[in-house]
Amino acid sequence: MNIREEIEAREIAALNPQATLASKSRGRVIDEKADPIRTCFMIDRDRVVHSKSFRRLKHKTQVFVAPPGDHYRTRLTHTLEVNQIAKTIGAGLNLNLDLIEAIALAHDVGHTPFAHAGEQILAELTGGKFRHNENSIRVLTRVEQHRLGNGLNLSAEVLDGVLYHSGYGKQEQRAYTLEGQVIRISDKIAYVQHDIDDSIRAGLLTLEDIPKQFLDVLGYSHSQRISTLVTDTINHTRQIMASSPISKVEPGQKIEQALRGLREFMFEVIYRGSVCQAERSRAMFIVEHLFVYYKQHPEKMSPLYQQIAAEEGIERAVIDYISGMSDAYCVALFEDIFIPKSLVPDAGKIFDESF
Repeated sequence: MNIREEIEAREIAALNPQATLASKSRGRVIDEKADPIRTCFMIDRDRVVHSKSFRRLKHKTQVFVAPPGDHYRTRLTHTLEVNQIAKTIGAGLNLNLDLIEAIALAHDVGHTPFAHAGEQILAELTGGKFRHNENSIRVLTRVEQHRLGNGLNLSAEVLDGVLYHSGYGKQEQRAYTLEGQVIRISDKIAYVQHDIDDSIRAGLLTLEDIPKQFLDVLGYSHSQRISTLVTDTINHTRQIMASSPISKVEPGQKIEQALRGLREFMFEVIYRGSVCQAERSRAMFIVEHLFVYYKQHPEKMSPLYQQIAAEEGIERAVIDYISGMSDAYCVALFEDIFIPKSLVPDAGKIFDESF
């Protein structure tokens, strides 16, 4: 028995009966030889961490576009906070933490530059065909490159968890693994709380502005609210597990209503507020002009995207190209293409160099 088989045997012996076992994975699109040390979900996690799209998250906006200072969240720090919250919930439910981590680290790799402003304009430009969760699947299965070819060839459970991490409607489809469902609620816990923190830091919100009925339930500090949500999600889900063979990962009704109320408050005051809307209109202007430019000049894109254009059409290639850009790279390209620059040599420099 090699090390991977030992790990898989420990999973069978120790994990919750409703947890997802690596040894029972639905597998990959392309079969691979099993690793002697790592389970399939450990391999998936490592592939995501070493991908270009994961590294670019550090320069992608979470809520505020290029805010001053180093203390505001980026898409990467959001991803790490989701991972931390999800693994705590997963540990409390005795689920597969390797699968949770792989989904958490991969879930937002398809996010655009400028956060939801980029997503909104790409959706408008493509007739509603763009959603960041679906684009994350696109990145993981086509745009990223691996030794086996296009995509990272991740396990089916990871891709399912990424696809269904988004949204918060009662009737929306959930991941078929409990680990994937953990990511869905952890994403909401993370972004609502850290966006409150960033909004207060930016001077756009005070604690007194937040409806008291939500704070009375969840807590008056950042850590209290996360602790309440995590603890209640674990306890309520354990109650469901004890009475049902088919479980859902979710907090109790009172706590979830407070989270939903707080989330809607943030949409009304911050996400749809004047500052974010002003930033959003500028960001959408940049993305729209780049979209039109690269559709007209596909030869200006890198070879991978020119190949995609030849195989799947120019619009698909431009979406892939722009959605993968960091905020700073997107702005730099816009300036390089559209901002006038003098082509006249610096006479003073020429004069100095002549002596």
